Amino acid sequence: MIRERALKAVLVIAGLLFVALLYPGVMFFKREPGVAMIMSLYVTLGIFLLLAVGNPAAHRSLITYAGWANVVHASVMAVQLFTHVIDSTELIGVVGFGIIGIALIALAPGRMAPV
Repeated sequence: MIRERALKAVLVIAGLLFVALLYPGVMFFKREPGVAMIMSLYVTLGIFLLLAVGNPAAHRSLITYAGWANVVHASVMAVQLFTHVIDSTELIGVVGFGIIGIALIALAPGRMAPV
């Protein structure tokens, strides 16, 4: 019960954060098309995470995908940060995506028993 509540809270927080990327995505559309492109994917993911709040067990694969996608994104950003490809101010993104990813993986519902 506590685990499901925690998962729902993480889904809502991550979903709202990702949907909030819509505005910066529009602002970066002409200046940084690559950033706008990745933000559009995260906005879409945010909408589906919010939809998953109602029945997380039915959306296990989405939650697992979102978790691993965030861990991989954080890992790529960490390597870019370490090799000075991106600015050190991006550390907040590395930490944020990493925390969201790990939380989603740790709290993802278990496999449902066959019917």
